[in-house]
Amino acid sequence: MNLADTLLPALFGFGTGLALIIAIGAQNAYILRLGIAGKNRTVLAAVLICSLSDAVLIFAGIVGIGVLIQAAPAALIVVQVLGVGFLLSYGVFAAVRAFRPGVLVAAATTQVSTRAAVATTLALTWLNPHVYLDTLIFLGSVANQQGANERWWWGVGAITGSFAWFFALGFGARMLRPLFAKRSSWRVLDAFIAVVMIALGVRMAFGV
Repeated sequence: MNLADTLLPALFGFGTGLALIIAIGAQNAYILRLGIAGKNRTVLAAVLICSLSDAVLIFAGIVGIGVLIQAAPAALIVVQVLGVGFLLSYGVFAAVRAFRPGVLVAAATTQVSTRAAVATTLALTWLNPHVYLDTLIFLGSVANQQGANERWWWGVGAITGSFAWFFALGFGARMLRPLFAKRSSWRVLDAFIAVVMIALGVRMAFGV
């Protein structure tokens, strides 16, 4: 097997994976906020959940589980209902934080426990039906358009892209900490997160 059969599919998978996950979404918005205010252990746990979840789903898509999801649309409906409720609830809580300056100071936001961050990240990841469509079905389909061996290298590239993005987002956000020493910055960020979460919840509810 030559370089073109390994490196090129991996680079293609890396680019495709990045293009899919670098978007304004509930998961990315939460990791951004956590990265700014959270402790290293908490941020590490969250980004590992996101990255490893993508790895599991991409791998499952390559081996064909995406076909099973397409054959059982009821499963996605259940996930959709749960996801809508979670997104709307989290959006409301973010809006409350934006309108209550007392909870916007950095000292308060660093009190997010690792357990709470893990639970929230798991919910934002696995209660989002789009993650199944994007990784299991879309990425799985694209991967299987490659050759029998090349698809695995493509998957490695896509998984690498996911790890690179979430670690960069989670640990790169700390460079913004001086800016977020101001309450007004937290107000803007939480207002932004509230809009994103609620908009995604509404969009998911109506299937648009």
